[in-house]
Amino acid sequence: MSMPRQMPARIHGVESAEPGGREPRDPAAPLDPSRTLPYALGLDDSDTPYDVIDALTLAEFVSGRQPWASTVRLDRIRPGAKLVPRGAKVLRSAEEDDRRSTLAAGEGWTLRAVVWRSGGGEVTVTAEDAKTGRAVLKKAVKHAKADPEPQDEAVPMGFWYHSARRGPYRTTRSIAAAPWDSIRRNYAGATASAFDKLMAVGRDDVAGRLILLHGPPGTGKTTVLRSLAREWRDWCRVDCVLDPEALFGDTGYLMDVAIGRTGEEDDAEQNKWRLLVLEDCDELIRGEAKRSTGQALSRLLNLTDGLLGQGRNVLVAITTNESLGALHPAVVRPGRCLAQIEVGPLEYSEASAWLGTSQGVGGSATLAELYALKNGGSPVEAHRPPIGDGMYL
Repeated sequence: MSMPRQMPARIHGVESAEPGGREPRDPAAPLDPSRTLPYALGLDDSDTPYDVIDALTLAEFVSGRQPWASTVRLDRIRPGAKLVPRGAKVLRSAEEDDRRSTLAAGEGWTLRAVVWRSGGGEVTVTAEDAKTGRAVLKKAVKHAKADPEPQDEAVPMGFWYHSARRGPYRTTRSIAAAPWDSIRRNYAGATASAFDKLMAVGRDDVAGRLILLHGPPGTGKTTVLRSLAREWRDWCRVDCVLDPEALFGDTGYLMDVAIGRTGEEDDAEQNKWRLLVLEDCDELIRGEAKRSTGQALSRLLNLTDGLLGQGRNVLVAITTNESLGALHPAVVRPGRCLAQIEVGPLEYSEASAWLGTSQGVGGSATLAELYALKNGGSPVEAHRPPIGDGMYL
């Protein structure tokens, strides 16, 4: 929202530090900050009804008539949940492509409820006292939280991103994750053996904070990370960072993710290790990264075994399409990696066994190619390593 150059002394009928119209103040009483703070709300054609509801939510809090405020976020809510207590007076309502926002009020309180199309929600309450506010919050979210999916069908995964509206933000979704035993055949023999060891790691076995998966596209790097989240779910929480370039370019964002506290976890969650997943970070860790990305590489390394990472149970998993020889030596130095695994195509015999026939298989094949062939795609041609890649493929 735009702030006007001249700061008027009124917001939604609430005056600021103007002597006119105020009751005489007891000189011995503490001065309400709202009497000394000039404030104003400006609207222009770039603002939306959603922005107006956000602003109106703050009016009673700014005035001091409702000095208590709190916000509750729910990652998954029941279909049809409104997040508004029964009997509340709805003052404003706005529906947009990605959310529905409601402003409601009752005796001594104001509530803003947002329901996102993605399945989550948020409730903010201001109230004349904590008892009133907490009671309203409790009613608003009662029975709104969706039941968790069965543990054997999905695993919770966090997703971090930097929002222009809310800053660093984490949301949680349940994702499909197959048991490792059921997808082991998707990987070449040596690769599968390396993953056997990684899947068996427990919280007391961690030696090295970086997991590096390198190999061509379509070889199953993301699939195996979902399975890893399932195998480690008892002791490790997995978060995927959707914008790693922003993460390592913004120290405030990095600190929020490194600390990891969102205010929503119970004690068991807070005591877990955390695995941050950064996918397709070729530019961040290749040989010339220090020169091309500035401090980003240094901050990554500091998170894994520098001062930033000390005292925090944080692991970082990076996937890249680069060959091992193309990566920055600081990333792959001994002692830094918990696991460093090449995820390549299946050899001819393994691909034929996976498919159940050799028809259409002309050589080694990636997992993506095999699924395409299984679903009626074109025959798979043999992979030939490009010149200069050290016979990586």
